Amino acid sequence: MSAPAPIANRVLRVRHLGRVAYTETWHAMREFTGARDPTTADELWVLEHPPVYTLGWNAREAHVLDPGEIPVVRCDRGGQVTYHGPGQLVVYTLVDLARRHLGVRAFVHLLEQAVLDLLAGYGIRGERRAGAPGVYVGGAKLAALGLRLRRGAAYHGLSLNVAMDLAPFRRIDPCGFAGLPVTQLRDLGVPDDPARVAATLLAALDTALRTPESDRLPGARTPTS
Repeated sequence: MSAPAPIANRVLRVRHLGRVAYTETWHAMREFTGARDPTTADELWVLEHPPVYTLGWNAREAHVLDPGEIPVVRCDRGGQVTYHGPGQLVVYTLVDLARRHLGVRAFVHLLEQAVLDLLAGYGIRGERRAGAPGVYVGGAKLAALGLRLRRGAAYHGLSLNVAMDLAPFRRIDPCGFAGLPVTQLRDLGVPDDPARVAATLLAALDTALRTPESDRLPGARTPTS
């Protein structure tokens, strides 16, 4: 009989932060990840951001077409440009992948699958797209992914459009794709607000992260946005 996993492997702490500024939250993620040790429990940070465009560390500024009054922040996640704003559910996944025996591709697959399972519960068929991580419905992007890995631990995470103003997406090339349509749960007939959606998504993520390694599906891609 194998020894039980260390307690930190099994603990998954959830922090509901409300609406918080992007830059201070990003810096807090970096500090948390830099300070963690083998006993540090993994955390999921659930929140919204005020309007902001974020660029991945190697993103092209040309994909920001007309930011207007919305600030643009270059950060250290992978991927191109995306938009965050009120009515969008953001879940930052501060997870020690090495300790959970997860590769980056498998972790991306896990995050996508949690969103796909959430959609299935509402009777909506979501899909993946080769070479463009995230979740799509009818060709329109619903959820975006972007990660950073440091000493085997991931931070940043996913954003899911729930009930928001989608107009700012038209002022960028979402995730680097010109003309990419973007959708949200409200327009797909889902009446739930971000708090109710978060509860369902967190349950799916908790289950996925507690699933034994041998039962996980392999991922197929690395994250972009």
